[in-house]
Amino acid sequence: MRYSVIVPVYNRPDEIDELLDSLTRQTYKDFEVLVVEDGSAPEMRCKDIAESYADRLDLRYFFKENSGQGFSRNFGFERAEGDYFIVFDSDCLIPEDYFESVEASLNANWLDAYGGPDRAATTFTPVQKAISYSMTSLFTTGGIRGSKKAMGRFHPRSFNMGISRKVWEATQGYIITRMGEDIEFSIRIIDKGFKVGLIENAYVYHKRRTDFGQFYKQLHFFGRARINIRRFFPQELKLVHMFPAFFLLGMLFYLLVLPFLSLKLFGLASVFVALYFLMILIDAAAKNKSLKVGVLSVIASVIQLSAYGVGFLTELKTWVLKG
Repeated sequence: MRYSVIVPVYNRPDEIDELLDSLTRQTYKDFEVLVVEDGSAPEMRCKDIAESYADRLDLRYFFKENSGQGFSRNFGFERAEGDYFIVFDSDCLIPEDYFESVEASLNANWLDAYGGPDRAATTFTPVQKAISYSMTSLFTTGGIRGSKKAMGRFHPRSFNMGISRKVWEATQGYIITRMGEDIEFSIRIIDKGFKVGLIENAYVYHKRRTDFGQFYKQLHFFGRARINIRRFFPQELKLVHMFPAFFLLGMLFYLLVLPFLSLKLFGLASVFVALYFLMILIDAAAKNKSLKVGVLSVIASVIQLSAYGVGFLTELKTWVLKG
């Protein structure tokens, strides 16, 4: 068996249905699928859905008590039979040539572990496309989630990540189950001397959250997770990771303080703020061929940076107070 696909799922049966359907369409077939149900509520379990694909996929379904996505992936690694393990989030759709792209890339330039980018499918709602843009744009995240032009060292993320069996045996997988578990795992893989890189053609369509309220909660959690990673690797807290906090504090200063200090400076700052949001609008609208998505991308970007910044500063305060 060449590849083992591990998918942890928690209370998301509809997502698993769509993910498994996309896997049936792969042009490369030498892979198995392990669906790991992480203690979902009885009415939300996907056992029947998963097993309905047994005649089209080499599939095994497991149910376990809830322990979080990191340890659920370890559960899958322990039972995988492939030479190479691939992890997807349950809210991903996999393009039909995904495994073909991975196989060609690994044969040409071997990687012990890889990550792939995420994109918005044409079927996504305008809000989902805007959220996808805000999470992948150079103007918001620095492109760190899947571009060779990204700022800083590339760390595979578990929504779309592969590791060799050798990596699993050397690392024993995730040591934390939430709060930045995939970044910690990636850093540890790199520190052990394994070759890690990006396979740009191995992209997935990542649905993420479907409304801005859910998106805020997710990014608030991501901001907290970045400080949590610092507990393990203090040197990995980079300037780019602090940008959302700087954005949040800068916007608060701009809106609440600067108008009372100097109207002239407030006017000058307003020009730069407007230019920044205009760049996002134009870039997002051009990439999605939709002015509506461009406008929504400005909103998504503000939410993304603000929520991450709040989570980052909140967790930083907690860490400082604990000493």
